Amino acid sequence: MKFSYLLIGCLCVVCLAVMPAQAFTAKTLTVTLDGNGNAQADMQYDLSLTEQAAIFFHAANPAILLQNALEQNLNRQVTVVRADTSSADVIIPSFATVSQKAGTTTLTTPAFSFASAQQAIKNQWYAPFISADFAPRTTVISFPDGYQAVYSNLISIPSVSHQTV
Repeated sequence: MKFSYLLIGCLCVVCLAVMPAQAFTAKTLTVTLDGNGNAQADMQYDLSLTEQAAIFFHAANPAILLQNALEQNLNRQVTVVRADTSSADVIIPSFATVSQKAGTTTLTTPAFSFASAQQAIKNQWYAPFISADFAPRTTVISFPDGYQAVYSNLISIPSVSHQTV
């Protein structure tokens, strides 16, 4: 009987050691634009138990990590309003370019990508033990007139232009 418990325990340990842990999974990204091109971005995500513990014990500050990553990727300052173990809200001033011509306003968002974040994780010593997925299952870019551009499972989001009257 003791041998069977030992065998089952060893199998569980081996399975856990071999199986990669899901580190970060992006669920949804919603970018809401105002008429001046400013954006409020809301990202929903899942963190592993280890990452949640690091945040709980303040070993990692998700707000600062997110702010640095976004500022490097977008080449502009951002404000992280809130970041916790399941979501983050960010304000991005002048995210979209606004142009006006003949009474029509066009908002154009920049292309942006999470590929560099994904690659940065792959370069870490612990990369073989985790499996991070930075491509949001659903990305929605909402314009002031209600128009929405929707993407599924893209790690690189293309530039979007939309005209409003």
